[in-house]
Amino acid sequence: MIVLTAQQMREADRAMIARGTSGEELMRRAGQGLVDFLVRQFAPLAEQRVVIICGNGNNGGDGLVAAELLKDRVAALQVIRLTGPHVPVDADASIVVDALFGTGFRPGIHGEATGRAAELIGSMNDDFPRAKVVAVDIPSAMQVRADYTVTFAAPKAEMLMSPNAHLAGKLIVVDIGIADDLLQSGLALSEPQDFAALYKPRKRDSHKGNFGHVLVVGGAPGKVGAAAMSGLAALRAGAGLVTVACADSSRLAPELMTQSLESIDPGRATVVAIGPGLGVQPELVKRLWNEIKVPMVIDADGLNSIAGSDFKGRGEQTILTPHPGEMARLLGQAVENRINDASSFTKARHVCLVLKGYKTLIALPDGRVWINPTGSPALAKGGTGDILTGLIAGLVAQHPDDIATSVRAAVWLHGRAGELAARTLTEFSVLATDLLDYLPHAIRECR
Repeated sequence: MIVLTAQQMREADRAMIARGTSGEELMRRAGQGLVDFLVRQFAPLAEQRVVIICGNGNNGGDGLVAAELLKDRVAALQVIRLTGPHVPVDADASIVVDALFGTGFRPGIHGEATGRAAELIGSMNDDFPRAKVVAVDIPSAMQVRADYTVTFAAPKAEMLMSPNAHLAGKLIVVDIGIADDLLQSGLALSEPQDFAALYKPRKRDSHKGNFGHVLVVGGAPGKVGAAAMSGLAALRAGAGLVTVACADSSRLAPELMTQSLESIDPGRATVVAIGPGLGVQPELVKRLWNEIKVPMVIDADGLNSIAGSDFKGRGEQTILTPHPGEMARLLGQAVENRINDASSFTKARHVCLVLKGYKTLIALPDGRVWINPTGSPALAKGGTGDILTGLIAGLVAQHPDDIATSVRAAVWLHGRAGELAARTLTEFSVLATDLLDYLPHAIRECR
C-alpha cells in the first residue's frame, strides 16, 4: 500500500485543484467518505449519539461537512469548535469524531498541543466512556486514542512512523478521487496479502533441493547460540537444507548440518548468512564476500566487520540488517532521518537494507522503501535479530527470483510472530526461539 508524507499529500491536493477540482469539493468528498464509514461501522446510525470536535483548518472542515451530512440522521449530534464557546460535552456519546488537527500539525515541529486544543484532546481521551473515537486523517497531534482512523487517499508517513502510531487504531483508507498519477511515492506499507504468492501449496513431488541451501557463518566461542538460532530459523522459514559454520557444533539442533569456522566451504549453498555471533573479523568477511557470489545476508558482527570500509553490494542480492547502532557505524554518524538515511545509503552502497527498530524499514537500491507495521516490545531481547537473519535467508533460499518480497515477508512474519507470542507469554517473557513456535500462525495470515 502506497504511503504519502504530509507534504506529498498537500502537493497532490494542490495539483487536483489546479486540474479543476475545487478544494471545497475535495473537502466534501472527505466528509462523505467519513460518513460512509460511520454508516458501515455503526449501523443503525439513527441510534448513535455523535460528537464532532473540529479545528480551524481543513481537518475541521472535513468534520463540519460530516456534521452537515449527519444532521437528522443520528439520535443526537454535538459539534464543538476549537474557537467556539466552552460547553458541556455529551458524555453519553457513542461516537466521537476527532477533526481537530490534521497532518499540518506535527508534534516534532509544533511541540505538544496547548491551551484549548490540549483540553479538547484530553476530553476526547477521558470524557466519553461509552464512545468509539474516530480520527479524521490522523489522530490530532498523535495524542488522541482513536479506535479508528479514516485517512484519505493513502496512509500518512508521519502517523505510521510516530512512536504513538498505536493510537491510530484500525486504519481505513478512503478514496477521495485524487488522480493516481498524483499519488507518487517511493514509500509503501507492507501488508500480509503482499506475501500470499510465497505460500502457495508446494508440488507433491517436491524435495529438499527445491527449497535452497542456507549456509550460516558465525558462532565464535561463547556465541554459538546466535548462529544456532539463525540456522534453526532458516529451517522453520522453509529452507530445504541449512549448514551452520561455528565453533561448537554440539549446541546445534540435529536437523542442522555443520562446518568449522576454520574450514568454511560454501559448497552448494544458495544463500549465505554471515555475522551472528561471529566476532569482528574483517578479513574473513572480505574473503567470503570475494569468493561467494550467491545472495548474502550480513548481520551483527558481519556488519561491524565492513563498517568504515567502502563496501558496495550487488543490489538486492546483498542484504544488510543493522540495528540503529550498527547503522550509525555503517554511516559514520548517527541516524537522523530513518527513511532518508536508509534510502540514500541503499542507493550509494547498492544493497538491500533492513533498518531494524520500531517500524523496521526495508529499502532497495532503486529508492523504494517499505514500512513494516508489525512488531512488539517483546522483540527487545537478545537473539531476536539472529532469528530474523535466519528467516530472511530461509525465504530468499526458496524465492531467489523475488528477493525483495522475501525480505519484506521475513520482516513482517518476524514482527507478527512477536505480537502473537506476546499475547500468550506477555511482552516480558518471550524468548527469541519462542518466535519460531508462533511463526506458522503468522504464515497462515499471509495465505
